[in-house]
Amino acid sequence: MARKSLIAREAKRQKLVEQYSKLRKELKEKGDYDGLQAIPKNASPVRLHNRCMFTGRARSYYRKFGISRLVLREMALKGEIPGLKKSSW
Repeated sequence: MARKSLIAREAKRQKLVEQYSKLRKELKEKGDYDGLQAIPKNASPVRLHNRCMFTGRARSYYRKFGISRLVLREMALKGEIPGLKKSSW
C-alpha cells in the first residue's frame, strides 16, 4: 500500500489539472508563455502519474486494467478478471 500522502498528492494534482485545463488551452493557443509560467507547475497534465486503484502503487501499472501487476496477478489467479488466466507451459 502506498503512503496516504502520495495518494492525496496525486489527487490534488488531478484536481489542479482539471481546474486549469481550459485556461492552459487558451494561453497555448494565444502563445502567451508568460501567462503559462504564472500557472502552478502541478497544473500540468505531464506531472500526473498513474496509480493502482486498490493499492496506490505507481510502478508496474497496467493501463488496460487500472491496477498494478501484483494486484493483477492475485485477481487473475482468483478468476476475478474475465478472460484472463495465468499462462503455463
